[in-house]
Amino acid sequence: MNPVAASAVLSNRKTTMAEMFLDRVAASPQREAFRYPSGEGWTSVSWAETDALARRRAAGLIALGVEPEQRVAIASSTRIEWVDCFLAAVLAAAATTTIYPTTMAADVAYIVADADVQVIFAEDAGQVDKLRAHKAEIPSLRKIVLLDGTPSADDGDWVMSLADFDALGDAHLAEVDERIAQVKPDHLCTLIYTSGTTGRPKGVRLPHSVWTYEGAAVEETGVLSPDDLQFLWLPLSHVFGQVLVAVQLQIGFATAIDGRIDKIVENAAIVQPTFMAAAPRIFEKAHSRIKTMIADEGGVKAKLFDWAFGVGARASVLRQKGSEPTGLLAVQLAVADKLVLSKIRARFGGRIRFFVSGSAALDKQLAEWFHAAGLLILEGYGLSETAAGSSLNRPTGYRLGSVGPPFTGTEITIAEDGEILIKGDGVMSGYHNLPQQTAEVMTADGWFHTGDIGHFDDDGFLFITDRKKDLFKTSGGKYVAPQVIEGRFKTLCPYASQFVVHGNKRNFVSALITLDPDAIATWANANGLAGKPYAEIVTSPAAHAMVQGYVDELNAGLNRWETIKKFAILDRDLTVESGEMTPSLKLKRKYVETQYAEVLDGLYK
Repeated sequence: MNPVAASAVLSNRKTTMAEMFLDRVAASPQREAFRYPSGEGWTSVSWAETDALARRRAAGLIALGVEPEQRVAIASSTRIEWVDCFLAAVLAAAATTTIYPTTMAADVAYIVADADVQVIFAEDAGQVDKLRAHKAEIPSLRKIVLLDGTPSADDGDWVMSLADFDALGDAHLAEVDERIAQVKPDHLCTLIYTSGTTGRPKGVRLPHSVWTYEGAAVEETGVLSPDDLQFLWLPLSHVFGQVLVAVQLQIGFATAIDGRIDKIVENAAIVQPTFMAAAPRIFEKAHSRIKTMIADEGGVKAKLFDWAFGVGARASVLRQKGSEPTGLLAVQLAVADKLVLSKIRARFGGRIRFFVSGSAALDKQLAEWFHAAGLLILEGYGLSETAAGSSLNRPTGYRLGSVGPPFTGTEITIAEDGEILIKGDGVMSGYHNLPQQTAEVMTADGWFHTGDIGHFDDDGFLFITDRKKDLFKTSGGKYVAPQVIEGRFKTLCPYASQFVVHGNKRNFVSALITLDPDAIATWANANGLAGKPYAEIVTSPAAHAMVQGYVDELNAGLNRWETIKKFAILDRDLTVESGEMTPSLKLKRKYVETQYAEVLDGLYK
């Protein structure tokens, strides 16, 4: 594909992220910027109010001696303070280092030391405890600002409260504009560490220019307007969350922000957003929850549900071709929508124009199910190394199962071995302190090797097949792409949480399966296992037989060499806290296979 230089076509592109923010404040000072949970309700703040607080905190960083491009870390869940502190670092000309709040203490210390962090915003005492335990290993860290709670007297002046930090900046407000003037497009803006699905996290260096490109590139697609309302729950420590902030600054829509995963559906119903981004796992859980609820109802309601989705599916086929239902189908759709489909949309607030899915592969059948309900999921593609956004489907032109065409100014090509290569203004400047690893993934002329396998269709839509490192070959010499199979099973089985396909150099393919605690509890109530412990339910003969039925259904649509011959149901779910999932809900495949090597080996005896 032949790219057009981004600078030539993205006419509204800013020079730095600081300029993006200041221009947004100037253009719409009194419009709503953010809303966040407060007590029993939500509090709204304008762009002018956000600017005043960001400047005060930028002055605080200056007062603490933070110099341009020095690193300021944020170790916190997604919340309004995360955004305010990030913007403060931008206005102080500093660079932000992001740390997931679930990161283990040793890895936190590694990131802080590797990034040479000067100041860190820590969400609570638990984050401070991690830093205190490794204080000798992080000599660069001069100050911890505690977002919640009161600093311990034992830490002396090493830890300060957010209120004291805010007051500290009052004497330095006049210096903020001087700092803003120093920011250049090639200056480091974000040092974001990879999730670590393999090996130790690597710091991805993202200058201001990548974020200004992403903002302008998304604006150029026309998918969003200042009148949209985003619900943002994604981890802001992840690049997917970060790019949404850049896009908001560029376009100016409002964002309701709350990172509590267990509140997503409840919040969406209250906030009534027009769009929301999520990882596929969120869509899988919503689909499973709705399917199990209907199965429990049974009878007439279940038949009505199936009929309505059948009608919706026929309408979806037409809409994917650019047409609208007419005649009898249009009448049936109106009835189906009133009785069933509109109630599904109401669970997400009733105003969703589209969802955006990223971070991992979304099963096409799952996307089709949501589309049948009138909920369009626009799948996109990118990596930490490409500032999250390289391609995206559009509401006016999409292919379910694809990740859309590239953004203007991004060039994507397919290598001879099928690997996806990306070139453009969204690509990182390199890995922090790792020139050799940078050279391994970046060519001299700017092509980034993604490690993903894919292809384009005739209309220029990109399809992702799998991760290059995840593809495996059975002992019979057949290649298997596990992600496709895993996604398909989780769509078929409403009780599934994780499905890990295994079989490298084995004589057949097997799987590790975990079941969703909420969904399986409902199933247990209807199958004589009510009140039993989770581990007893999922390892029962009845649960095994139920799962076997879904595995058989899966196998019916697979090539012979891909079929799951044996499986094991684990007695607990895979979690972020146990190190088996990344904070962005991606599977740590190698780690899981190592942890459960004995179980996997047992399947081949």
